Amino acid sequence: MAWAWTTLDSRVGPLLLAATDEGLALVVFHADARTAAKAVDRMTHRLGGAATRLAPSIPEPSSPPAASCHTHLAAAAGQLTAYFSGRLRAFDVPLDWSLTSGFNRAVLRELAAHVPYGTVVGYQDLANRVGEPGAARAVGAAMGSNPLPVVVPCHRVVESDGGLGGFGGGLETKRSLLALEGILPEPLF
Repeated sequence: MAWAWTTLDSRVGPLLLAATDEGLALVVFHADARTAAKAVDRMTHRLGGAATRLAPSIPEPSSPPAASCHTHLAAAAGQLTAYFSGRLRAFDVPLDWSLTSGFNRAVLRELAAHVPYGTVVGYQDLANRVGEPGAARAVGAAMGSNPLPVVVPCHRVVESDGGLGGFGGGLETKRSLLALEGILPEPLF
């Protein structure tokens, strides 16, 4: 399978983005050189094939088959840049859901489709929405395994008592994303 990856600087630190011909497949927080290398290695084992690394500026693709990968990466990078600058509220980059399946995929698709910018949902409510009322903890696990954070907004899932809950990118990152969307106040310093 053809796929490509790049890194993108953001207000929450460097992100690794990886895309296939189907769409954006992976977003990784705190993508320093070591974290990026581990993520690329995992993707190589999962998807096979050789990855193309693109410069952060992501030049336009020049030849198939990698052309769709490059196009999806460019779209994702542009949309994430617009999101972090406050100019984008809904992502429409194509997504490749191949790194998740079953219950987790159902929960993440529900989240992406029905929890818009500037809103939050509880773990229990999300479990109810996918027809599994006893699965609030499993929703938490699905959030922890989300291969597409920010674009599939697991930062918008909170505890029913108002607590933030967990977050794979760290609670400061979750707070920053919720502040960006106007749900929490911006930190004072």
